[in-house]
Amino acid sequence: QVQLVESGGGLVQAGGSLRLSCAASGRTFSTSAMGWFRQAPGKEREFVAAINWTGRSTFYANSVKGRFTISRDNAKNTVYLRMNSLKPEDTAVYYCAADPYGSGSPTITDYDYWGQGTQVTVSS
Repeated sequence: QVQLVESGGGLVQAGGSLRLSCAASGRTFSTSAMGWFRQAPGKEREFVAAINWTGRSTFYANSVKGRFTISRDNAKNTVYLRMNSLKPEDTAVYYCAADPYGSGSPTITDYDYWGQGTQVTVSS
């Protein structure tokens, strides 16, 4: 079992930066792949980034590649999403998720545990 709590969302101007954090509890965090997803109003939830359990492999959606960075600190049971050069189209609720059996997947159904989400709003 893994419990996930996101934080770090907020309102930022276009071109600005934010760092999201996802604090995890549970014994399986350090061996779980972790992902970030987002859902904008009226749209389906979409993949943003993922990282394998060692942190050595990362994966990104094309829309955020080069602007966002996913990382993790297994000693702190935390995964991060650094977001730079934010655009209004990045506005969404951001969710972190845990996949105890995977290596970093873009597929929503591969993730067993989800946080409650944190709102990111980018103004133009």
